[in-house]
Amino acid sequence: MPFRRRTQGFTLIEVMITVAIVAILAAIAYPAYQDQIRKSRRNAAQAALLEVAQKEMQLFVDTRNYRSETSATAMAGPPLRVNIAENLSSAYTFSVVADNVAAPPTFVVTAAPQGAQAADKCGTMTISQI
Repeated sequence: MPFRRRTQGFTLIEVMITVAIVAILAAIAYPAYQDQIRKSRRNAAQAALLEVAQKEMQLFVDTRNYRSETSATAMAGPPLRVNIAENLSSAYTFSVVADNVAAPPTFVVTAAPQGAQAADKCGTMTISQI
């Protein structure tokens, strides 16, 4: 009676096919995941722009002047008091440029993408008093 060896486990070919399938799925899924992260940050930045614009308009009603700010940290302080999340301020550079000399006074709030967010298709977003 010949001795038959009982096979257990996977062959190297089966493991390599499984690894190849997982790699293909990851190559498709990871860019889609990154795109969704960029979209989420973009929406949050748009909400922050609207909040800053609303605070600027309220400040104009109160003091008849807009306020220029050069960073998200400066926007968190008085008089605007707009808190921009840390992960959002690392993805965008926020600034407000006010011109109180012009008739009528104007402001422009800008969110410029930086780092990984620079690959976003929208690019720099702005909102003004109009």
